[in-house]
Amino acid sequence: MEHNSSNFIKNIINDDLESGKHDHIITRFPPEPNGYLHIGHAKSIILNFGVADEFNGKTNLRFDDTNPLKEDIEYVNSIKEDVKWLGYEWDNLFFASNYFDEMYKKAVLLITKGLAYVDDLNADQIREYRGSLTEPGKDSPYRNRTVEENLELFEKMRNGEFENGTKVLRAKIDMSSPNINLRDPVIYRISHTEHHNTGDKWCIYPMYAFAHPIEDAIEGVTHSICTLEFEDQRPLYDWIVDNCEMESKPHQYEFGRLNLTNTVMSKRKLKQLVDESFVDGWDDPRMPTISGLRRRGYTPEAIRAFCQEIGVAKTSGVVDSQMLDHFVREDLKLKAPRTMGVLKPLKVIITNYPEGEVEMLEAEINPEVPEMGTRQIPFSREIYIEQDDFMENPPKKYFRLFPGNEVRLKHAYFIKCEEVIKDEAGNVIELHCTYDVETKSGSGFTGRKVKGTLHWVEATQAVSAEFRNFQPLILDNEDSEEEEKSFLERVNPESIEILQGFVEPNMKDVKPQDKFQFFRHGYYNVDPKLTSSNQLVFNQIVGLKSSFKL
Repeated sequence: MEHNSSNFIKNIINDDLESGKHDHIITRFPPEPNGYLHIGHAKSIILNFGVADEFNGKTNLRFDDTNPLKEDIEYVNSIKEDVKWLGYEWDNLFFASNYFDEMYKKAVLLITKGLAYVDDLNADQIREYRGSLTEPGKDSPYRNRTVEENLELFEKMRNGEFENGTKVLRAKIDMSSPNINLRDPVIYRISHTEHHNTGDKWCIYPMYAFAHPIEDAIEGVTHSICTLEFEDQRPLYDWIVDNCEMESKPHQYEFGRLNLTNTVMSKRKLKQLVDESFVDGWDDPRMPTISGLRRRGYTPEAIRAFCQEIGVAKTSGVVDSQMLDHFVREDLKLKAPRTMGVLKPLKVIITNYPEGEVEMLEAEINPEVPEMGTRQIPFSREIYIEQDDFMENPPKKYFRLFPGNEVRLKHAYFIKCEEVIKDEAGNVIELHCTYDVETKSGSGFTGRKVKGTLHWVEATQAVSAEFRNFQPLILDNEDSEEEEKSFLERVNPESIEILQGFVEPNMKDVKPQDKFQFFRHGYYNVDPKLTSSNQLVFNQIVGLKSSFKL
């Protein structure tokens, strides 16, 4: 596995090992199974698994499944697949729900120590009592219940004697703390909900902020790496570890999350796009989910190289999405076979080519990697070219096909446009051209030059194919949690273009996830979901060129 250059997390780990604070490293990747992972999670996966790999440590995959209302085994399975696809193997697989008994005991311990109480305020009242950034909170009227009363009520909560929302367990810390996270946070709530892992054993569930540090401590995690939005929760994390008397004392470190232009990085918003059918699922190739990127044709190598290039910092920033595309091109240019595909076909009849004759022409598979060899492509009097490669009345410096002009067909011959055939509405439906047999590609012909080279596909053996071209799903990079309306208004109505065209006949045996560079069009991936024995569908991965510079 590749290793990126030094960063502050690695420096901390290195110092901890050298000082003897730790003699081994354990990290964890702890997703909540309430949605599919996106490219931001990829950065976290690569960081956690990467540093453990570099320092001969271990990484746990742990599902923080403390909220059964939003969680599903479908998400668990997709997350496992994503981590493996990125190239990593976890040392242990854990679930927060495996520790529910231990968490319950720790909550009872806090009650016994006078550090937790059962509160009857509802969610709105708790929010109101909490105060604001400029005003202290005020104590709940239930804050001074006795230890015995709290123990009895908490046991009744566990036994299912109360309805959802009627009681919660809160840590008893400091309602006047300048850090709102320490103003008696809720650590358990009632939820009469079936859990994907524990079934109906529990009707109370720990809150994430309570469960997470306990999980880290139980597993002996040495470096709990998370994104910057959890920085204000670090004092609560430490409070829970200390007051729950955990034997292991993990420490939390925060790094800047990944934000990309022309997308959203909120699982809630991505779920909204799915639920409201703006896309056709979590793995829609326009989505920034790892499954969407995989289906589109991005490679794990490109994503790892991208994440290593952007690095790990203590501040968040916005990265140009074209930078990710750059790494995809760099990875695929030496891997992807070259081929020709016509996305908007226009029939061309080469009138002086012998009827019924088909000849095989030789073409390189990848000119940058000669050892990939050559392929054979058929040529006859009937071919398809792109509609965009012909103009009846072209502007100056138009070097493609127009009446009387001559161009080269890639790997084949020069052809000259002699006649334009139109339908009753005046649309061009066919071109009649002539070819010059002396101009065969590779023959050494130097009699004259042409400025335009067109791609094409022989018509009688061409394989029908669907091409899906993509534009950014989101039209700009604003991402305000409050502006739900503007977020949906920024969805690009032209983010997908579906075209029916043709590919070379040797493409009929391609397999899902095979990747190609189509001459002059870009890199494409065989769609694993829509491709079948009688339908070939290609997703555009990236175009051939970009203005982006590293």
